[in-house]
Amino acid sequence: MTYTGNVEPGGRPDVRELPGLTVTKVSVGPYDNNAYLLRCTATGEQLLVDAANEASRLLELVGDGPLARIVTTHRHQDHWMALSEVARATGAPVVAHPHDAEALPEPVAEPVEHGGTVQVGRASLEVIHLRGHTPGSIALLYDAGGELADRPHLFTGDSLFPGGIGNTWGDPTLFKQLLADVEERVFERLPDATWFYPGHGKDSTLGRERPAVPEWRARGW
Repeated sequence: MTYTGNVEPGGRPDVRELPGLTVTKVSVGPYDNNAYLLRCTATGEQLLVDAANEASRLLELVGDGPLARIVTTHRHQDHWMALSEVARATGAPVVAHPHDAEALPEPVAEPVEHGGTVQVGRASLEVIHLRGHTPGSIALLYDAGGELADRPHLFTGDSLFPGGIGNTWGDPTLFKQLLADVEERVFERLPDATWFYPGHGKDSTLGRERPAVPEWRARGW
């Protein structure tokens, strides 16, 4: 089956095989949150991006494979409703940016900053700090050690979606900050073929969204 990234609450996960990494996307909870289970194909070690809701479904997805880490992309409650249950069931440490750590229900054992890395088995993901939606929102970039440099994969939390950047609640300062970070740290750096996986809804590519960035700036959201 070809990966589409189109998942629905209560529906089947969608699975994508990348060099060195298997990505499983599932929608959970009443807000159609996306959770992503990343598995290193060399070691079987796993990493969960956003234990958002429905802990039993997420634990079933994890199965017997070791869960090395749980990354929380930002502090908003809909992205960590299942964090405590999954962390306690698996013993996996929590990873987040320090600016959002205090709002989480579990201690952050592994704080990460812009430019840092998060490991899952032999795979390494780069941390990109995108300020504005929350002070500590992060994205994770995977390029398979350079093998996918021309078509990398980016997990964006609620900072970037098809059709625009994340919500900044009409605050012009936060909007300018988030747009600036997304432009400088994502669009100006990464190629059009970059596939990104947001915190809710469908995936997209930077090439598909890039022409609309001036429109986003003009409308202010």
